[in-house]
Amino acid sequence: MVELILLERVEKLGRMGQRVNVKPGFARNYLLPQKKALRATKENLAYFESQRAQLEANNLERKGEAAEIGGKIEGLSVVIVRQAGESGQLYGSVSARDIAEAVTQAGFTIEKRQVVLERPIKNLGLHSLRIVLHPEISVAITANVAQSTCGPMASTRCGNARWRRRTRLAARRPRPRAPSP
Repeated sequence: MVELILLERVEKLGRMGQRVNVKPGFARNYLLPQKKALRATKENLAYFESQRAQLEANNLERKGEAAEIGGKIEGLSVVIVRQAGESGQLYGSVSARDIAEAVTQAGFTIEKRQVVLERPIKNLGLHSLRIVLHPEISVAITANVAQSTCGPMASTRCGNARWRRRTRLAARRPRPRAPSP
């Protein structure tokens, strides 16, 4: 176990300034590279205590901005159009990146790492999601996954250029003839 000092609140772990013990991989791969924690050495403890007021002021400023944006985003509903089968099962799934792009098109800039999917979205319908704007502020939005008019073989209606090109090239090729007896 590695002892760290948290520089910001980390969900299910602790709040700013708290000393926590975590597994080495979690510290090395997530907390330290993301600048969310420092190793708990004497030098780092002294540095943290000298910078504590500045870090808390920055955190309060970011929290205020996130609360302002959160008030605008709260209850937002975005529409995502995907191809699906007759039973409503999607041919793929809706990812955090798709949600982030839809929210950005609605006028709010977020990153895909801010989108929290409780479970994968693989069906048509309304799905509730959480957007984490700040470690202490998260808002709920709704994603409406709708079916497109395009099926897997509807190449001309949906502009599937690769499918059209493949079928056009296949039509040009001479068919092999059966050998004569």
